[in-house]
Amino acid sequence: MTTVLIHGNPETDAIWTDLVCELTDRSVTDLVLLSPPGFGASIPDGWGATQLEYRDWLIAELEDLTSGGNPVDLVGHDWGAGHVFGVLATRPDLVHSWACDCTGLVHPDYQWHDLAQLWQTPDVGEQVLDGMGAVSREDWIANMGTNGVTKAAAADMADALEAMTDCILPLYRSGAQPAMIELGKILVNTNLPPGLALDPTEDPYVGPPGRAAEMADRLGACHAPMDGAGHWWMMERPDEAADLLVGFWASL
Repeated sequence: MTTVLIHGNPETDAIWTDLVCELTDRSVTDLVLLSPPGFGASIPDGWGATQLEYRDWLIAELEDLTSGGNPVDLVGHDWGAGHVFGVLATRPDLVHSWACDCTGLVHPDYQWHDLAQLWQTPDVGEQVLDGMGAVSREDWIANMGTNGVTKAAAADMADALEAMTDCILPLYRSGAQPAMIELGKILVNTNLPPGLALDPTEDPYVGPPGRAAEMADRLGACHAPMDGAGHWWMMERPDEAADLLVGFWASL
């Protein structure tokens, strides 16, 4: 079975390096890392960087990967999870199983975190991005390191940041509420493939504690708490994450 990993913002696929090593050590070898346009991958001509465009991009990628008739195991992080949820709401037939953090994104009471709300605000979002672009590469790497990002991944993210800034605002603005709430309503009424709701309990971006467990129940998924882990759990605790994923896949 092919396993597809999709990251979010402001990231590149370098965030998966340590987890990929752990999965490979556990004999998971058919791994594909997909980088959303603008986030470590080139931006196509005419790209609007909206939530629906990213959903359709991922659907097209999965259609290519499943042309032999076998659906994939999807792993999503941050907005990568958001893209996975978009696919699950429209083309669940492409997915054998899914494992995502950030399930709180589609909770009926979810409110975007403070930085996202700044990005979603006209003029203010542009000013925030200008400030991000003014940060030196060295300071960016150091700041990300304090949040659990490895130096190698932070450096790769810094090098890709210019392209990201063309996509961040339209993506977040197209996902402003009630967009994610409406997506959640569709998901709970869809016959979904087996799922795993990864729950790093110190992730500050997904709402109050308990949301992941509640959404796991709503979506008929398994709940996998990672006590004390933060937003970048795949770099903080790659061994634990690999054990959770491999255990989940073995149960299918």
